Amino acid sequence: MSGLIKEIKDKIRGKGLRILLPESEDERVLNATSILLNEDLAKVTLLGDKDNINKKAKDLGLSIQKATIVSPETFADFEAYLDVFAVPFEKKGISRKQCRKKLLSPMFFGGMMLKQKDVDGLVAGCVTSTADVLRGLLRTVGIAEGIKTVSSFFIMVLPENKFGENGILFYADGAVVPDPTSEQLADIAVSTSRIFQKIMDKEPRTALLSFSTKGSANHPLVRKVADALEYARQKDPSLKIDGELQADSAIVLKVARRKVKTDSDVAGKANVLIFPDLNSGNICYKLTQRLANAAAFGPVLQGLARPASDLSRGCNAYDIVDISCIVALEALMSQ
Repeated sequence: MSGLIKEIKDKIRGKGLRILLPESEDERVLNATSILLNEDLAKVTLLGDKDNINKKAKDLGLSIQKATIVSPETFADFEAYLDVFAVPFEKKGISRKQCRKKLLSPMFFGGMMLKQKDVDGLVAGCVTSTADVLRGLLRTVGIAEGIKTVSSFFIMVLPENKFGENGILFYADGAVVPDPTSEQLADIAVSTSRIFQKIMDKEPRTALLSFSTKGSANHPLVRKVADALEYARQKDPSLKIDGELQADSAIVLKVARRKVKTDSDVAGKANVLIFPDLNSGNICYKLTQRLANAAAFGPVLQGLARPASDLSRGCNAYDIVDISCIVALEALMSQ
């Protein structure tokens, strides 16, 4: 187990945070539920038929008696949920009957449980596509105040502690926004900085990465990153964000001193790395994972109004546990 995940588990254990896992038909979810409950890491809510879920868990030899199992069809507050859920749809000419059908689906109903604060966090995606997870969350909980872009981050834990925050770096975005504009990059930078602060309880030092360092190259792709820096600083002047920086200028102090001629709180000591597009972010996290033997946790969604995350459909039960713990800590730190 990563030392960071152990620390996160220690912080949330016994706090009674309520995590919704809507894909209860999958045995990985039931295994993760058993682990979360038995280790007192969270209170787990599952969606579906109680008898069917309990039978499947019993067949798998799992103990999930402490889980809360909710059936949307018989949920006592379903009509109250529908009153809230239907408003934006009815404005577009979608009937209440159609809204009711939508709300019965796990992702929309789960999103409403999160919106109405009947759970503290939601984790889905081992069965559901990322597009459907995002669609359900965007149409229920919506986007965080001051942010227009939902994105994702990875927590990278390196075997040596020479880079980042004692070997821990946050990478964004590696899963959601393919080709962000300058404004979207700024949103990603601000969101990742804030989530780093919540999870790590440390000050973020955020680098906007490029193939150029402080004007060493002149190209539209460089200007996009330089513009993103200005937007990010306008969004949240309290954050330490700098760019454009090459990767070595961002994380190696010796290189930063040689390449960066202006004062910087970030250059050479960044602990949050913002990639200029999805290609570079996704490639780099996988290379770091394989070449540096780093542990990678994520992708975790950010920029939503309430704590939630997507999962890889190739995940295992322990991945679900880890992401649930990260989402639970975000929920705890947001209270």
